[in-house]
Amino acid sequence: MLERVRELPGGAELLELAAERDGAELIGGAVRDIVLDASATPRELDVVVADDAAGFAQALADRLGAPDEHNPAAQRAHERFGTAHVSWNGGQIDVATRRSERYPQPGALPIVHAGTREQDIARRDFTVNTLAVALAGARRGELLTDPNALEDLRAARLRVLHDQSFYDDPTRLLRLARYRARLGFEIEPHTAKLATDAIAGGALDTLSPARIGAELRLVLAEADPVAALESLAQLGALAVLHQSLTLEPALARAALAVLPPQPDAWPDVLLLAALLMPGRAFDTTDYETRLRVLLDSYEFPAAERERAVHSAILAPRLFARLKRVQKPSEIYEIAHSEPLEAVALAAALAEADADGSHVAADAAHRWLSELRLVELEIGGDELLGAGIASGPEVGRRLRRVLMRKLDGELSGRDAELQAALEEL
Repeated sequence: MLERVRELPGGAELLELAAERDGAELIGGAVRDIVLDASATPRELDVVVADDAAGFAQALADRLGAPDEHNPAAQRAHERFGTAHVSWNGGQIDVATRRSERYPQPGALPIVHAGTREQDIARRDFTVNTLAVALAGARRGELLTDPNALEDLRAARLRVLHDQSFYDDPTRLLRLARYRARLGFEIEPHTAKLATDAIAGGALDTLSPARIGAELRLVLAEADPVAALESLAQLGALAVLHQSLTLEPALARAALAVLPPQPDAWPDVLLLAALLMPGRAFDTTDYETRLRVLLDSYEFPAAERERAVHSAILAPRLFARLKRVQKPSEIYEIAHSEPLEAVALAAALAEADADGSHVAADAAHRWLSELRLVELEIGGDELLGAGIASGPEVGRRLRRVLMRKLDGELSGRDAELQAALEEL
């Protein structure tokens, strides 16, 4: 375990620093994943120290230094929770002081106090996330576990630590769905009943929209986000979060399959739009406003909010318009100013259409894979040099040439320039 940790980003610096601090442990998902697969590369490292998480994190950031002057290691502390976060261009490490916590009311953020190792373990979500390895002291390298942790890990099973878990922190319901999808684990029967009862009992209603939004962003960032969303839906959590969130897994996967790669397109925005797209059955003006209010309450950045809402509303309209195209230039007229996510969703809608709308599907696919990349070999300078007066006329001529090129009427720079100089 320690050899593998040393190979991870920041691992060597972490082990060197931990050797000076008795009681430091690596805990949670990183340990779980390495026990499952020694070659695993965890997303981040979670470290628990006996005291002064902020000081430990600052010392770690100092050791990591500034490998990239534009993105040096930085430490951010959260005094209220006794935690700190170190991030740099190579990765991130979270540090927490051992603590106990109590919840003043269901869904509220916890009140945190310094605690023992046993109290720190007891506040965690699932047994498989209680696995820890000592980084220093006499027990250095020893695997430390909750009594059920290794048994549940071997059985590929998710189990909460106590019956009040989902009411204390309802975000654990959303994490349960994520872990089930990511790890392929089954939910232990008693835990499944506790989850069902908590959802039926309104546990998720106690969460603030901001916390729901944060968890939804984690779902969308999963390696297989559609599987994570399916897990949420199967658990019954997705429908409870908001009536506007509806998942059609096949549609989402079909749209992702044709979406161009980042940074041209945003897969998380496409999935968010897919969740919201049932709005095509409503009055779209009113529904569009309600979607913006919803995503604002979830604290999505404005650019993502606008692109997701626009795609959700627009995709069905694009599908309807693309059914009638006959030439590539007509596809351009319809799709060129619209988000790629909306066009990908329109392609998926066309593929799923009972009437077999192959014209719309082919048009959307051609736009995403080919036509949107077509460019002229000439530009405004060539037209100005040939005597065309500066102004809107230059743009009109270039656009006309592009339409002809898309339709296969022109090939090569000379042909483009000649066409641009013809009288309109």
